[in-house]
Amino acid sequence: MISFWERESLLQYDVIIIGSGIVGLQTAIQVKEKHPDYDVLILERGLLPSGASTRNAGFAATGSLSELVADATHTPEAALVDLFAKRKSGIDFLRAQLGDVAIGYTSEGSHELLTEAESGVLDYMDHYNQLLKEVSGGNSFESADQQLATFGFSSGRFKHCIACSTEAGLHTGKLIKSLLRLAVQKGVEIKTGAEVHHIEALNGKNEVVVKDGFHDSIHFKAAQVIVCTNAFSSRFFPGEDIQPGRGQVLVTQPIAHLKVKGIFHFDQGYFYFRNVGNRILFGGGRNLDFITENTTDISLNQQIQDHLAEILRTDLLPGQEVAIDMQWSGIMAFGTTKMPIIKSLEGNIHGGFRLGGMGVALGSMVAVALAQRIE
Repeated sequence: MISFWERESLLQYDVIIIGSGIVGLQTAIQVKEKHPDYDVLILERGLLPSGASTRNAGFAATGSLSELVADATHTPEAALVDLFAKRKSGIDFLRAQLGDVAIGYTSEGSHELLTEAESGVLDYMDHYNQLLKEVSGGNSFESADQQLATFGFSSGRFKHCIACSTEAGLHTGKLIKSLLRLAVQKGVEIKTGAEVHHIEALNGKNEVVVKDGFHDSIHFKAAQVIVCTNAFSSRFFPGEDIQPGRGQVLVTQPIAHLKVKGIFHFDQGYFYFRNVGNRILFGGGRNLDFITENTTDISLNQQIQDHLAEILRTDLLPGQEVAIDMQWSGIMAFGTTKMPIIKSLEGNIHGGFRLGGMGVALGSMVAVALAQRIE
């Protein structure tokens, strides 16, 4: 049972945010900047964020040329430019807000690798450079075939290389820690291990019901609730176009004389790798098993993990001794389009979700839009 003191002082808030990933933390920060006097609470079901915010590859990505070419078959070019611009704006926002050092931002180059069968993508380079010139301030893509030998990749698979000027790497852990620190500085309260069971309306307010090991449940109250749970949002927004997508990731032991520097992607962005110091972090392969990876279960798909390890040894680091240090997965959210969903329901319940595997780039822009809905 709840005490009088708890009911009066510990359960009443102006705004409750569900989820402490990039979108949740950034939304809390933006709400406090707009309404400094508001009491803002974040509820996170895990001791650490549960989705992909701390389980991704650390890419500040805007999208590859092959991705744009593929998406143009079903998406108007104006929408592609808008999404590209939103991704770049989100990255620029984080850098200005927190600083490059605080988020481990490293601009060591971004490259897309193409097989000979994919070389037709190069024919679209001038077109998309012109289309994106105002967003990028120059060419977004340039041929860099000469770099292939520099990185030490096998010559058997990758025949072409495209440099992507608008992308870089960052340190996901540092990013989340910096957002946490800023949120707390602004007076945001954060409770972890607080799994929200449901939201119910009562007397003009929202009751956010949380499972608790000591009490049967705890009912937090707020005039406004914001759902920032990405792939896990269907329970609060049933019927929305949200498909979970699990991403497999591995990281190697340190590698002597590693030539790979920067971030890389291939196969329309379904595979991605980078150096983390003298290690390689490699992820992706969801397209090898869409059905199995359409899940919110955070576990390994050993078939995909084995495939990643094989590509690593055969194509990326041929002839080198490679040992795997860690393997994990993270849950992303996709749909029929790559634009995120920002929506409000009756009773002042808002949500921002389905970030299409681009939470680092899009999360801050979604958060700003959500905060604008809070009065």
